Amino acid sequence: MVRVLFVCLGNICRSPMAEAVMRHLAAAEQLPYAIEVDSAGTGDWHLGHQPHEGTRKVLDEHGVSYEGMAARLVKSADYEDFQYIVCMDRNNLRDVRGIFGGAAGSKVFTFMELLPQRGVLDVPDPYYDGNFDYVYELVEAGCKALLERIKADMARA
Repeated sequence: MVRVLFVCLGNICRSPMAEAVMRHLAAAEQLPYAIEVDSAGTGDWHLGHQPHEGTRKVLDEHGVSYEGMAARLVKSADYEDFQYIVCMDRNNLRDVRGIFGGAAGSKVFTFMELLPQRGVLDVPDPYYDGNFDYVYELVEAGCKALLERIKADMARA
């Protein structure tokens, strides 16, 4: 079982969108039992809340389920529990490294490292600008790239 954790600030916009999209893609490739996906936030403002209405709307438009998802905090144990820890921006990466006591390694990286051809360093936070469609575009492309990386890593294992 490969475990993936997506991390953003409040765990209601970007990281749950990535969690839902990655689950959807894994199921479409008949891999839902080989890949477990979760998301978490570095801030505690929205603990227990479902994804933001903008995230839910764009996921609904694309037929992607977010059922049962609720915001939670990143915890230090996540470092051992997940093989891929994908931070939606560089601030999240810095915060996650702090939570992990400075440990990071190759399993902790930013989401946009999956899409270097885009020339974008961070997934913008749609909580502030409302551009959920653009974030979905980035998330879908990045999740596809991550899924290919995971499949290649699984084939080598």
